[in-house]
Amino acid sequence: MKLEINTSLLCGTQYKAMSEHNIKLTWTKQTESFAYKDYNRDHQWDFGEGLIVNASSAPQFLGTPEYADPERAFAAALSSCHLLFFIAICSKKRLVVQDYIDNATAYLEQDEQGDLVISKVVIRPEVIFADGVDVDRETIEKIHHQSHEKCFLAKSVKSEVIVEPIWE
Repeated sequence: MKLEINTSLLCGTQYKAMSEHNIKLTWTKQTESFAYKDYNRDHQWDFGEGLIVNASSAPQFLGTPEYADPERAFAAALSSCHLLFFIAICSKKRLVVQDYIDNATAYLEQDEQGDLVISKVVIRPEVIFADGVDVDRETIEKIHHQSHEKCFLAKSVKSEVIVEPIWE
């Protein structure tokens, strides 16, 4: 049985998107039992052009630890969006970035209703500028702030997104 729902029609409005970003998710039952503790969580995200990512639930939800899980992917997407705006702003200011490393964390917690939600994502970017590029802390903080304000993923979620730059 295949069920497809056009959610824009349910809302009574057709939306015109600026761009579309499609993935194909596939999952196939691989266990005899479909009991909660028995069924497989492994699936694939196909981004097209040959990019396929093995995914699963987080290990604490019986997933495969070496596969991507939605919670870490959520943190990665927010981190990546911030990075891309940060380096774009730096490029326009002719501030050459040599390295950018972020150890982001998504926090899964219970909300007031007792539901599990990603309550916040903390990104901790460490930026290393190219030799000869002298940037003061205030300028870097301003660029991080601008990046956060422009990041359409951060603006699209209700989770708190916190930027904690790492300083040398």
